[in-house]
Amino acid sequence: MAAESAAIEFRIDRRSGVATYLQIVQQTKQALRLGVLEPGDRLPAAREVVEATAINPNTVLKAYRELEREGLVEARRGLGTFVRRTLGGAPDATAADAPLRTELADWARRARAAGLEKDDVCALFTAVLDSTYSTNDTNGTDSVGRSHEGDQER
Repeated sequence: MAAESAAIEFRIDRRSGVATYLQIVQQTKQALRLGVLEPGDRLPAAREVVEATAINPNTVLKAYRELEREGLVEARRGLGTFVRRTLGGAPDATAADAPLRTELADWARRARAAGLEKDDVCALFTAVLDSTYSTNDTNGTDSVGRSHEGDQER
């Protein structure tokens, strides 16, 4: 698959408040974590991304340069931009993640059945992730303002 463009389509949300180039960086990293992109895969040419998303070519190039700066991809003159390494952890990460993915898919279906919109689910999930992975800031609250002063072992 190294000669073909990898199966990644960038989706730009102009209302998100996140810079367009960062959306491309984030989506590429997500694809690396999920195994959609693997070392040797070629990212879509800037021209292809521009045609599909109607964004400025310099925005795509800025995203690709950021990914290159982070050591995730490399530009090969005249050939394209290729994935250098993955973010997926162990080679069997996809198999190990399968039970969690199933549970999360079930949870998402229950949230939808309960009437939550996609944005509501994203906000709830992000709040839980932030709370779970937070390194409490100086005032001892997480990203949604809840106190966690006694939560961590000392």
